[in-house]
Amino acid sequence: MILAGKTVLVTGGGRGIGRAIALKCASEGANVALLARTATELNETSDRISNLGGQSSPVVCDISSMEDVGRAILNARETYGHIDVLVNNAGIQPPIGPFESISIDEWEKNVRVNIFGTIHVTKSVLPEMIVRRRGKIINLSGGGSTSPRANFSAYAVSKTAIVRFTEILAIELTQYNIDVNAISPGAVNTKMLEEVLNAGPLAGTEAFDAEKRRDTGGDDPEIAGELACFLASDDSDGITGKLINAKWDPWREKVFQENLRQDRDIATLRRIDEKQYGRKATT
Repeated sequence: MILAGKTVLVTGGGRGIGRAIALKCASEGANVALLARTATELNETSDRISNLGGQSSPVVCDISSMEDVGRAILNARETYGHIDVLVNNAGIQPPIGPFESISIDEWEKNVRVNIFGTIHVTKSVLPEMIVRRRGKIINLSGGGSTSPRANFSAYAVSKTAIVRFTEILAIELTQYNIDVNAISPGAVNTKMLEEVLNAGPLAGTEAFDAEKRRDTGGDDPEIAGELACFLASDDSDGITGKLINAKWDPWREKVFQENLRQDRDIATLRRIDEKQYGRKATT
């Protein structure tokens, strides 16, 4: 059990990918602190962890509120003593539609949750990790972070920001042995799929793709859970500042893992027209 004795805090752990990650971490021996906005969903995840023989503590929390986050982190520390791993999974998708027609209030709400929510929780757990000189931070990326995503401007911009935030933190925290990575979980059928379907024409061509995914099934969230466990474990030590696709990247292979450790450009946001872009050319 690769996470035995570790405490993993998962935001958005009440459903979807967050639940899959929480269950997988629990099955690998971790104590799981669960944060989400809906008590019933949190309790269901907690019950499932109990059925696996694991330990969890659910706390209702709005991560866009620093006060809520502070209270939730304090609860986790009082329950388990310390936090070894943070999984920033919580996020929202709306507004959906062309930028000129969507609500700026909804756009700002997306940023408050997706960007500042991640920042709030990270800021709260970092001091302890720095003192202990050990920790893992795993951020969830999403569609639009590596290529333009029309009609989902707020979500795509926020998730791109999360990837760059990941890269910057990885550099700053290397001296403290804290690894920071991002996961692209794939096209998993979650509540976000329902939002695309409900948006209809406002979602553009993605509405058609969403209908096909609804009928044929999306990617397995278990794969994202497995990748999160790997990145949370000691097996991933030294891999940091990377965006890894749970489905398409061969992250289970030792050769690829070593490439992630050694090549600073692989699995990152970079221009590809000039290999030397961003680094000094050698002659």
